[in-house]
Amino acid sequence: MEKSVCAQRHAGEFKLDKMAEESGLRNRSRSSKSRKSRRLDQGVEDVPMLIPPQMPKLVNNKIHLGGGAPLAFIDDEEGVILLKEEPAPPEEQKPEPEPEPEPEPEPEPEKARPIQVVLANEDDHGFELDEAALESILMQEHVRDLNVVVLSVAGAFRKGKSFLLDFMLRYMYNQSSNAWIGGNDEPLTGFTWRGGCERETTGIQVWSDVFVVEKKDGSKVAVLLVDTQGAFDSQSTIKDCATVFALSTMTSSVQVYNLSQNIQEDDLQHLQLFTEYGRLALEQIYEKPFQKLLFLIRDWCYPYEHDYGLEGGNRFLERRLQVKQNQHEELQNVRKHIHACFSSIGCFLLPHPGLRVATNPHFDGRLKDINEEFQRELQELVPLLLAPENLVEKEINGDKVTCRDLLEYFKAYIKIYQGEELPHPKSMLQATAEANNLTAVAGAKDTYSKGMEQICGGTKPYLAPADLQRYHEQLREASIKQFRGVKKMGGTEFSHRYQDQLEGELDELYANFIKHNDSKNIFYAARTPATLFAVMFVTYIIATVTGFIGLSVIAMLANLVMGVSLLSLCAWAYVRYSGEYREVAEVIDLTAEALWEQVLKPLTEQYMEDNIRQTVVNSIRASLTEPVASQSSRLKSN
Repeated sequence: MEKSVCAQRHAGEFKLDKMAEESGLRNRSRSSKSRKSRRLDQGVEDVPMLIPPQMPKLVNNKIHLGGGAPLAFIDDEEGVILLKEEPAPPEEQKPEPEPEPEPEPEPEPEKARPIQVVLANEDDHGFELDEAALESILMQEHVRDLNVVVLSVAGAFRKGKSFLLDFMLRYMYNQSSNAWIGGNDEPLTGFTWRGGCERETTGIQVWSDVFVVEKKDGSKVAVLLVDTQGAFDSQSTIKDCATVFALSTMTSSVQVYNLSQNIQEDDLQHLQLFTEYGRLALEQIYEKPFQKLLFLIRDWCYPYEHDYGLEGGNRFLERRLQVKQNQHEELQNVRKHIHACFSSIGCFLLPHPGLRVATNPHFDGRLKDINEEFQRELQELVPLLLAPENLVEKEINGDKVTCRDLLEYFKAYIKIYQGEELPHPKSMLQATAEANNLTAVAGAKDTYSKGMEQICGGTKPYLAPADLQRYHEQLREASIKQFRGVKKMGGTEFSHRYQDQLEGELDELYANFIKHNDSKNIFYAARTPATLFAVMFVTYIIATVTGFIGLSVIAMLANLVMGVSLLSLCAWAYVRYSGEYREVAEVIDLTAEALWEQVLKPLTEQYMEDNIRQTVVNSIRASLTEPVASQSSRLKSN
């Protein structure tokens, strides 16, 4: 143990001597050693001896450990190396530079997305326009003054409208590329869509990006893609479906009518209803109110009869919309109406996209899951609608519409459908049931009218009011019984309101028969002249009496009323004789009737009641006094 300690000491002395030779410390004075020794006595730390690879550098009599604080050098006589860390000289505090403000990050451009512009209210089945959202799309500076092309897809719900529009978005974003349809592993994004049987889109949605397309003639147009709420779902009424379809048809330049597998007669009838509902909202109609209609038949199963695509579709549509002489009038009217509403009508037949699309719940639109035949026809369909040479600019009454104009048309149209000016469209069952019940009401009214005419109508003499009331109740009951006996559609509850309507109309008819019967009463016909004559007589007596006793003011007022009554009587006689100025006679009759009902009749009834009462009292008194008188006379005779 002692040998190892000595060895360490000798090694340390050797190393320190070598360092002193290199740095010139051999000639240092003994006094400096003493001072350092005293400093050591005041308190030093024991530092383990460094091995040669870690030996610190000696600079200016101080040992530096790799950039750290300098260590004091101690030469102990016993050969032990003791080092003490000296405090580093205080550095001059430099003023900290003020931190430069970080530049604000530039806002990222908002990602394109579908924006709801027409909101559907499920509570009251109404629609509301989000003007701010639509304005943010149409009033962008680079498009607001451009002519607009509006492509809208409408039809029944869960038939792939949003799915189709997303491929149109791919085309618009990649028009310059022949591979616009995308890669095999690229999910389909854009308008929200999903598989399943429940509806996805509500109201009307517009893609937030407005595409600017340069046509061959150098003019630029703005292209707008619109998605609509599917029709005939479990939460929408016929009015809801008609409103959405009509709004999209009125505001679009190309309406794609999305159908499944075939064009059925009910599809044409619904189209007739929806377009008629839109046509009613237009104030002025020049020629054909709407522009291009494309029937898009999805999942076409008969390519052996008509090939996929536009050519086969047009041949198929021509047969469907053909008007034949042996057709029923209703079928002819449907086809004539459709031809009269659209300036251009076409049809495209599209194959089924494949079982993976229809049955895979995780399908996200990748092309590898879609049949190649569907992809091939889709690459024909989309350019057919959106290629620059095929774009159809929106026109209203022959004038082209800009994005700015389209905003105002949306506002005007939505106000019309929010009001009560237009009739409410109804389902076929409801419309048939209403017609059936109205026919039963008309038949019951006719029975009542004929019965009352035989009793008091035409040249029949005046009938006492009590008898007229009795006949009315009998015929009214018979008419209601007839209405209930007719077989009607819609059920009992639906028919009950039409029965209430019948009862109200019968009461109105009875009121008219009462007036007609009263007109045959000579006293009723003379009521107006009699009333006026009575007024003149009373005012004459009042004027005479008040003038005699000196009340000239009252006499003048009485004379004035008498003069007005006389003039009214003359005017009424002239109107009855000539038939002119019938309105004047009606006013005189109403005034005379009011005087009779409010003044003369109560006085007369009161007078007659008093006379009758007095007569009854007198008769009672006479009957009571007569036995007493007879008894007294008998007593006297006895």
